[in-house]
Amino acid sequence: MTAPAATYGRVTDAPLDLAAHEAAVADRRAGAVVSFQGVVRDHDHGRPVTSLEYEGHPTAERILHEVAAEIAADPDVYAVAVSHRVGPLAIGDVALVAAVSTAHRAAAFAACARLVDEVKARLPIWKRQVFADGTEEWVNCP
Repeated sequence: MTAPAATYGRVTDAPLDLAAHEAAVADRRAGAVVSFQGVVRDHDHGRPVTSLEYEGHPTAERILHEVAAEIAADPDVYAVAVSHRVGPLAIGDVALVAAVSTAHRAAAFAACARLVDEVKARLPIWKRQVFADGTEEWVNCP
């Protein structure tokens, strides 16, 4: 019987570290580690963005762990690490980091894509972005 996949995740106001997430999914059986960074960009739908802020619901970290555990339940996955940042972020800051290890690259790419998609769909974290003209909008609010 193989050991269950390891998971790591957090919701934090501290900067996120891609290398730490990749290290968290290190496994001697793994032939592939795929990682992803969601970076704050300077535009959205053709409008210049100057800054943004993420606000998380108190259940956000629990849900993040649930999503990671679901991805880790895939028998091809050895380990999963995912974190999302909250608080004010500047252009170029990392808002989301994910890493997955598997035996083969196709499974790792697929698992990492599922992980990021599920986090974006289910995590109760909302984004307030400020545009260059001084207007703002909230994104991903229920």
